[in-house]
Formats: sequence, structure tokens, C-alpha cells
Amino acid sequence: MEHLESVPARRGLVIFLNGTSSSGKSSIAAQLVRILEEPYFHMPVDAFHAMRSRVPVAPDQLATVLHRTWQGFHRAVAGMAAAGNNVVVDHVLSAEWRLRDCLSVLVPEDVVLVGVHCPVEELERRERERGDRPPGLAARQLKQVHAHGLYDVECDTAVESARECALRIKEFLPARPRPTAFERLRAGYG
Repeated sequence: MEHLESVPARRGLVIFLNGTSSSGKSSIAAQLVRILEEPYFHMPVDAFHAMRSRVPVAPDQLATVLHRTWQGFHRAVAGMAAAGNNVVVDHVLSAEWRLRDCLSVLVPEDVVLVGVHCPVEELERRERERGDRPPGLAARQLKQVHAHGLYDVECDTAVESARECALRIKEFLPARPRPTAFERLRAGYG
């Protein structure tokens, strides 16, 4: 059995896909894990919600349960990266506290923040087609999701395929400029 001392220490890279529901984040993430040359873990926030038991939650407790789930998700991503794992995060920063929390737990120079954009008409069409999201969810998220305004890379999934977006992100990685969007955002919220 290999001893942990033989594993070289490093921090993993976090490719953080932020966009509304139905904007194409999961499709881009699926392409990224196929084309990137190092191993990456796709960590979608929806997977964390799916892990929760189906025990009914009282309406007055739902906000607390959801808040704790998102906080735990942020810390799980940070823990994976701290252990040297590369991660593709699929998230919706539809509340300012989520961004602030991510800024506080992730190493900002190790985060590539990707804005995943899509026009509202296309989001609504995708929601209708999916049928598993409340109508208008993406439109309600749109204002806050991109309110912080800073990204390292941006994609529009109405004009680029998920593969094209993933290739653009991959091409960006080798020469990432500093400060990163996360570094600039952390300085602005400091």
C-alpha cells in the first residue's frame, strides 16, 4: 500500500462554471472532463441536493437546510482542491452570500471563474423542454447570477456548443492571467 508521504503536495485547480439553471453548465462540464488532459472531478451543486434524504422538511426549516447544503458544497469543493484534486464546479450564484462564501473558502488564485450566459428566451425554451424545473426559474436567477460582473472566461451557450465552450476554457488554462477574477472579487468584498 502506498503511503501518503509519497504523494506530492499540490493544490487543485477549480474551474467554476456559474450560470442560471438550464444555461448549459452541466453540458460544458461533461465536455471539459472529457477533453482536459488531467483528471478532473465534476461537482455539480445539484448532486449535493440529490444526496439529501427524502425526509420531509418543514417549510419554516427549508431555507436553513438549503443554506447548509450550499455551505457544505462550497467546503467540499474547497476540500477536494486542497487535497490536490482538479474540480469542475457547476453552480448558480443566485444569492450574494453564496459568492461571498465561495470567496472565503476557495483559494482565489486557483479558481477560473467562467460565466455561462444564455438569453432568457432560450433559457425558457430549455426549461419547457426539460420539464424538471419550475417555469421561470432561470429568468428569476438571471439578475443576481452575474451581478458581480467579473469573469476569467465567458461563454454564450445560445451561440456556442458545449464542446466549443469547453475548448475555449481549455485553451485559456495554460496562460491564466493574474489577478484572477476571484482574486479581484475577494479584494472588492474585503
